[in-house]
Amino acid sequence: MESNVTFFLGANAPSGFYSLYDELLPPERARRIFLLKGGAGCGKSTLMGKVAKALEAQGESVEYIRCSGDPDSLDAVLFPHLGAAIVDATAPHVREPKFPGVVESYVDLGRFYDHEALVPLREEIVAATTGYQSHYRGAYRRLTAAAQLMEDNRALLLTPQLEAKLQKRARGILSREIKKTGREPGELRRRFLGAVSCQGRACLFGTVDALCRKVYELCDTYALAGGMLTTLAAGALAAGYDVTLCSSPLFPDRAEHLIIPELGLGFVTSTPELPYPGRPYRRIRVDAMVEREAMVQLRSRLKFSRKVQAALLCEGIDALRAAKEEHDHLEALYNPHVDFEGVDRQAGEITRELMALSE
Repeated sequence: MESNVTFFLGANAPSGFYSLYDELLPPERARRIFLLKGGAGCGKSTLMGKVAKALEAQGESVEYIRCSGDPDSLDAVLFPHLGAAIVDATAPHVREPKFPGVVESYVDLGRFYDHEALVPLREEIVAATTGYQSHYRGAYRRLTAAAQLMEDNRALLLTPQLEAKLQKRARGILSREIKKTGREPGELRRRFLGAVSCQGRACLFGTVDALCRKVYELCDTYALAGGMLTTLAAGALAAGYDVTLCSSPLFPDRAEHLIIPELGLGFVTSTPELPYPGRPYRRIRVDAMVEREAMVQLRSRLKFSRKVQAALLCEGIDALRAAKEEHDHLEALYNPHVDFEGVDRQAGEITRELMALSE
């Protein structure tokens, strides 16, 4: 699953699981969407990976959507040039058809379970499922506490004077980098580039490097540049460019990264915990734009708060890791009783149908 163009469509946010799965591919413009149904261990991620690799080998572009709970697993694959997608449509990202039979089709992988063989495992399966869900609830409580401290720090530093500075910088970038095209306004796509998962905090900076020749790095420890990114996105849309706006997984209503594919232009938030590893075209030190006197006065408070935030996030990640272990146990219970040859045949049928769309 080492794809250059990879995003998340869900986030483990303080409010619980936050989903953008309905925005993967609007049914009104889609040609084909397969909605996978079935429980743990029935091969949904494996099927998507096989179909994607088969089409990639035929030259089709693929956008991979990773699972925010377990980034090693796939939750969807998008074939943008075909107008097609395959989606894990089970909880917590349930998706139902809008134009059934015309655009979307259910694919029931649950039919490949050996139900008689699973009956004796009922108690173990129920216990693993209950434990898995309980660990997630614990994770969300800890993420909520960490996010509240982060928001307090942001509120202390984001003064009207700083916002004015950031908006002025955004207007300067728009005048320099984004020329009006005379076209209709562009289209906004929303994605997550980052995640809080069982593997810790992650950000898929490789996607930005794959799509962008110019990358602005925003050094922003305290999440102060969200409004600046929103202004840049609005300016690009008004100029006629499609944009991909990536929200913060802990604050899904706040912009964290921005990609303008047609211009090969990207803006990434870089923090001490998740620094941008590439060589930026330009670096904007947002932290340095905070009034020096305020930063000096608040230094001890901010330092203590960040230490507590880090501890709470670690506890949340530990809970997500425990949920992953419980889910792995659940899959181990199911796996021996799944007809994976049948799953492979289903993958082949979907592959052939998608390949026919390119003919």
